[in-house]
Amino acid sequence: MLKKLAVIGFGSTMISIGINMFILPFHLINGGIFGISLLLNYVWGFKVGLIFILLNIPIYLFAFKKDPIYFYNGIFGAVISGCLIEVLLPLSGLIHLPIISSVIIGAIVIGVGVGVMLRYHISPGGMDLLALLIAKWTKVNVGVIMVTLDAGIIFSGLFLLQDARLLYSLLIISIIGMLATFITSYHRIKRVN
Repeated sequence: MLKKLAVIGFGSTMISIGINMFILPFHLINGGIFGISLLLNYVWGFKVGLIFILLNIPIYLFAFKKDPIYFYNGIFGAVISGCLIEVLLPLSGLIHLPIISSVIIGAIVIGVGVGVMLRYHISPGGMDLLALLIAKWTKVNVGVIMVTLDAGIIFSGLFLLQDARLLYSLLIISIIGMLATFITSYHRIKRVN
């Protein structure tokens, strides 16, 4: 249990730092429920963390029916991630980088957080939980499923906001997806004495 809490704490902190310091200042989105929450923030000014938690409710109810273990692991990840996004909001605008640097660094920070949580079968929320369940049923790598779902959200954002900068979001989800795929696929090498 302590190990799971440490993983959730680390992953949620990384995700929150990546979103607040690098993604939010440029009004970009990443994928999943985080991306939808950011879109709703840009369009109507809703609080990202609160909307993130609320949007997760139907997915978690579905997960509870299908696989209670994923539900319990994921509910902590979603609530802690949502709360930390709000707590670390003052980090937004703290660092001023060119957009491409911000995109790459932010995606790496978020990707490490997401990948570590998914490696321990803990969902940082929403679409990631859905991706974990789909991966379990289909045997397709969770990172590949995440990129597919996330691309759909980004194209919806492009349609709604009509801001060409959102194309940078495709790079964000690609980096996050690659890192999540790598981290969840990596197997420890056992030392032979």
